[in-house]
Amino acid sequence: MTIRHVVSWKLADPDATVRAEQATEVARRLNALMGVIPQLRMVSAGANVAYPDVNWDVTLVADVDTLDDLEAYQVHPAHQEVGVYIRSVVASRVAVDFEI
Repeated sequence: MTIRHVVSWKLADPDATVRAEQATEVARRLNALMGVIPQLRMVSAGANVAYPDVNWDVTLVADVDTLDDLEAYQVHPAHQEVGVYIRSVVASRVAVDFEI
């Protein structure tokens, strides 16, 4: 079984340029987790490039082998550190975890 973890964030800043810069930083930090958190099999995060007034600002797609691995990823200190930054700029979050 593989679990695909998909998360999108809408950032809080009212200025689209600032949100784009912050989204790029969120994606950079999330992509840097590959090779740091052993449970991660694949990570792809990116900032939105179109329709900033309606699209969410940044999305993460990550694969892990099991739900236990997803939990280990969630509590890993490197992920927790990235989460501190994300929470400092985010307005809302949506996520789905599904089997592939």
